[in-house]
Amino acid sequence: MRQIVMTAPGKIELRQIERPEPLPHEVLIEIKRIGVCGSDIHVYHGLHPYTRYPIVQGHEVSGLIAEIGRDVAGLQVGESVVFMPQVTCGTCYPCRNGMEHICNQLKVMGFQTDGAAQEYFSVPADHVLKIPSSISLDHAAMVEPIAVAVHALARSGDVRGKKVVILGAGTIGNLVAQAARALGASKVLITDISEYKLELARACGIPLVVNTMHINLGEEIIKELGSDQADVILECVGSQETISQAIEFARKGSVIIVVGVFGKKPCVDLGLVQDRELTLIGTLMYQKRDYERAIQLMGQGLLNLDGMITHRFPFAAYAEAYQAIDESKGKYLKVMIEL
Repeated sequence: MRQIVMTAPGKIELRQIERPEPLPHEVLIEIKRIGVCGSDIHVYHGLHPYTRYPIVQGHEVSGLIAEIGRDVAGLQVGESVVFMPQVTCGTCYPCRNGMEHICNQLKVMGFQTDGAAQEYFSVPADHVLKIPSSISLDHAAMVEPIAVAVHALARSGDVRGKKVVILGAGTIGNLVAQAARALGASKVLITDISEYKLELARACGIPLVVNTMHINLGEEIIKELGSDQADVILECVGSQETISQAIEFARKGSVIIVVGVFGKKPCVDLGLVQDRELTLIGTLMYQKRDYERAIQLMGQGLLNLDGMITHRFPFAAYAEAYQAIDESKGKYLKVMIEL
């Protein structure tokens, strides 16, 4: 079978290897779609601090069950599935207390251990979730980033009836905004400095968009959300500018969720955090219930995902997909690899 290997930053090889056999507790998945995310691009540029080469990428994935290990129950050959790409120890404090997603020894398939950029991939059956037939393989491959969004919103509690601001209209920011609306937020406002990404956000049903290159965010928040401003602000970029905006424009007593991944350590005005009694919360990945909620929202037709897939490439053109992302100068959202 074919397998894609990133041997070094910027170097991608197509290899032929033997098809894996599932262990008794595993499921063999015939991979059909692979989404490319921002973290994958960091690996491609050698900028991901926790990835070593060679590595097989692929963690936003959908496929069909091809074979089932002898100890697996509740799954059948031919079913559409996704999987959670976390590898955990099962013995540390987080794992023992229902927080496997922040395991002390956490590894993520496609980064610290090989992922699913190959025609067949074996994973533990307890990582696998079935996808209803009403959800396409394209959309199923987006369950992983949707689960990121669902988990991030849950970190602030129930967003129903709340006013939410999202800083950053990339894939995760867009999905956070869509999920907030689907989960009952009363108003959702999203920002970016890319008019292209803001137009995509509008096309996905997010009406309140702000280009902070041209519009004062503080004034726009009051104009669109009222004098009580935002209940929750989610930083989805991972930059000094946006975390500073989050703290500067947060209403007293409100919540800030840090979703973006920071390459450089930011300078945070803790004086404002203290003076305004802000709640500053981190979020990482997801738990099984977030996957289940993401699948539920998709099944109910509450998310607009077609408009987010901006580029498609066949599996053999994996390297070209990364090159196209580089050459697009930010004019892409979700790139889908098809098998």
